[in-house]
Amino acid sequence: MAAKKDYYEILGINRDAGADAIKKAYRKLAKKYHPDSNKGNADAEQKFKEISEAYSVLSDPEKKKLYDQFGHAAFDPNSMNGYGTQDSDDFFRSHFGGARHASGGTYKEYHFEDGNMDDFFSDIFGDILHGQKQGQHNKQNYGSGFHRFYSSSGSPFEDGSSAAFHQKGTDLETDVSVTFDEAAFGCDKIITLKNPQTGASQSLQVHIPAGIESGKSVRLRGKGNPGIGNGPPGDLLLHISVGQKPGYERKGMDVYTSVEIPFTTAVFGGEALVSTLYGNVLCKIRPGTACGTKIKLKGKGIASMKTPSVRGDQYVTVQIQVPRNLTREEEEKLREFERLCQKNGHDGGKGGKSAA
Repeated sequence: MAAKKDYYEILGINRDAGADAIKKAYRKLAKKYHPDSNKGNADAEQKFKEISEAYSVLSDPEKKKLYDQFGHAAFDPNSMNGYGTQDSDDFFRSHFGGARHASGGTYKEYHFEDGNMDDFFSDIFGDILHGQKQGQHNKQNYGSGFHRFYSSSGSPFEDGSSAAFHQKGTDLETDVSVTFDEAAFGCDKIITLKNPQTGASQSLQVHIPAGIESGKSVRLRGKGNPGIGNGPPGDLLLHISVGQKPGYERKGMDVYTSVEIPFTTAVFGGEALVSTLYGNVLCKIRPGTACGTKIKLKGKGIASMKTPSVRGDQYVTVQIQVPRNLTREEEEKLREFERLCQKNGHDGGKGGKSAA
């Protein structure tokens, strides 16, 4: 069997890389080698599996610590407690400074009489146990010969269970794309998760809350990888990407649009039909409205994620339609209008002081 590649080498990072650098490297490579983007490419699929496996270890502080110390042997089910293939004597010598034997007179011999392992655990975990607060017991009795010991982090070590411990499963991450309207009003999406190691797929219905923006994430607790030793499962993080909507621009909870009105409506005033996320509304146009004027439609923006009953506003920029393909009569009337404006000191729409 070929030797497994180094997890740091797979992600292309240094061994002193922090959590942010690990995550950034994973997301870049996962996007590049994702099976959906490499249909029928077996090499890309294998690469994606390696990337996912490396990230599942290096993104978890406890697993990363074990890997940095023991390498791949830390997770080998055929090795001693997942800490390598060394024999039990080597294990005790390398990790606890002693062995189970008294051979050679250099190692301490332990006798477990009547289920009492206090001397053994005292030597191995002494620094941890003595670090507990005064008045806090380091072990709990569950009957004769059975004790549960706690490390400073609260993880239990049980004699009789091969140094068992409980660990929360790692988180899963995936990208979810939604439309502009789906982000504005909320929606339910069906996503498919694929296990990079087994190839098994699972479909899951998730709810995207109203008001979400691009770059935000939705955390689904307990939907990640299973825990170790009956530990709780990790979470599923949905990274949201919101699509564009023609004619609409979003800034936070506010929405920006535009409306075109006839030249005569801008001059004489009137009404304009404006599209909003909640349907069309009639807006009053005041006489003499200039191009670029903004109309505020209160409450026609995006709902707040924290308080759905609160919504932003819509700002409508007025654009004036320029008459095209004029008839001779229309052109003559406009010429006459222009002469009248010049006579009365107005610019006739050529700039300068506008007619009120």
